[in-house]
Amino acid sequence: MTQSSWRKLYKQLKAKPAIARKFLKHNKPKERKTGYAIHRCERCGRIGANVGQYGLNFCRQCFREIAEEIGFKKYS
Repeated sequence: MTQSSWRKLYKQLKAKPAIARKFLKHNKPKERKTGYAIHRCERCGRIGANVGQYGLNFCRQCFREIAEEIGFKKYS
């Protein structure tokens, strides 16, 4: 079960707190402390190709979209 599908299911269970607690106990994905899965894009949630320089934590696709707004220039 991916993290996004887990969030969708949990959203549906908010009206039923007892069932939601049981669901979380058995199905919540564990928090990652090591490995490539801890570096996620803050904007879209992709795992690969992160630009972590300057504390940005964006994937390369999101970085290209918002680079001008942040203040980066394209020199070539």
